[in-house]
Amino acid sequence: MKVRLNILTVAALCLLAMSCNKQPSGDSANTSHDLDAIENRGTLLALTDYNSISYFTYRGTPMGYQYELLQDLAKRLGLKLELRVSNNLENDFDDLVNHKVDLLAINLTVTAERQKMMNFTSPIMETRQVLVQLSERQRRRNNPDYDGSKQIKSPLDMAGKTIHVVKNSAFAERLHNIESEIGDSIDIIEVENIDSEQLIEQVAHGEIDYCVTDENVAMINQTYYPALDISVAVSFPQNMAWAVSKDNPKLLDAINNWISETKGSSFHMVLYKKYFKDPKTLTRAQSPYLSFKGGSISIYDDAIKKCSKIIDWDWRLLAAVIYQESRFKADARSWCGAYGLMQLMPETAAKYGIDSTSSAEANIKAGVKYLKWIDKQLTDSVTDKNERTKFVLAAYNIGLGHILDARRVAKANGGNPDVWDDGVDFYLLHKSEPTYYNPELVKSGYCRGDETYNFVRDIMERYRIYTTLIK
Repeated sequence: MKVRLNILTVAALCLLAMSCNKQPSGDSANTSHDLDAIENRGTLLALTDYNSISYFTYRGTPMGYQYELLQDLAKRLGLKLELRVSNNLENDFDDLVNHKVDLLAINLTVTAERQKMMNFTSPIMETRQVLVQLSERQRRRNNPDYDGSKQIKSPLDMAGKTIHVVKNSAFAERLHNIESEIGDSIDIIEVENIDSEQLIEQVAHGEIDYCVTDENVAMINQTYYPALDISVAVSFPQNMAWAVSKDNPKLLDAINNWISETKGSSFHMVLYKKYFKDPKTLTRAQSPYLSFKGGSISIYDDAIKKCSKIIDWDWRLLAAVIYQESRFKADARSWCGAYGLMQLMPETAAKYGIDSTSSAEANIKAGVKYLKWIDKQLTDSVTDKNERTKFVLAAYNIGLGHILDARRVAKANGGNPDVWDDGVDFYLLHKSEPTYYNPELVKSGYCRGDETYNFVRDIMERYRIYTTLIK
């Protein structure tokens, strides 16, 4: 017997099937925020803490143990890294749970309580918690009548002491456990919007008596502050890991595979030595050009701030341009004859009254005047200032003629000539190809657009980093 299904019946069955498909089984994970969605987005949103180990700038260069690990991870996954910073663990956990970030790239102690709300990766490293205090010798130097009563030599001596820790950290949890173990109370002060390094600095300066932190962080900071005593361990060795959301199992697997491949490798060992063992760490930490300590980018910050007013730019954007051009080396020279911090060609420099013997500030000022001239040529046609900035940067790198060519090619092919990202940048990359080349539109001839594309992208990314880390 033939069964006939009318249109309404078929539609009903389809809707029923769709409805059933939408109901996850008890062991199925919601993958709407998982690796597939991240790959479609093309960007890995990671959050780390801001200090002189995890993420900072030094002489204008973004650096950090977590930062370099994340760069390698993003590269392995074929993703662009978008890094955010925070020193507030409570907010960090909320951001992860609410999918504002994909990954917490912070050295987190794996605890049972935390495992209820997030999934931890395989261990990134191992460390233990230690008490940080001034050494007895330093206390006696500060006060010849010191009686030794403040010195903690074991967890038993913590009874009645006031100890500072980062709020919501595993350190607070460990101190509460010690209270139970010693049968006495500890005055535990949990501090918000601060990290362990800042607490260590307060101990070193005598502002507080004690704090608890991870041993590897304490060891680094002891090189900055030799008067510190970090000999009292308050925990057994513990695994430190990153964390992802509970419903990101594919991302977790991908990160764990990467950890398995890199842990113990030369890359990982060199990186660990660079940030935790290298004596240069002390030099870096004492530099005013470490963003975490001094808040400066280069020795030319004052001149950059002054000259940036000529074009009404954020000084950190101009600093990003100078870094890209010369790495803040005033005597830099390119193979084609460009020189100075702004890498001006001799003809351009001459128009603004400078030469290779001019001062660094004069070179910056001339470069800014040239940037402003370019900006003026585009003001009427590219009215959005943020977009126009990218066009100005591109023209500074390759010449205004090539940018005007790319805008004409974009418009002829149905693109928006006033938008850079995924717009004119594409046509600059391809304007010399037969598909897009038109001699009536391309008046400045052949160019290699990839260098300019990367120039704009790198400056804008560095500027984003500077605005995050330099106030």
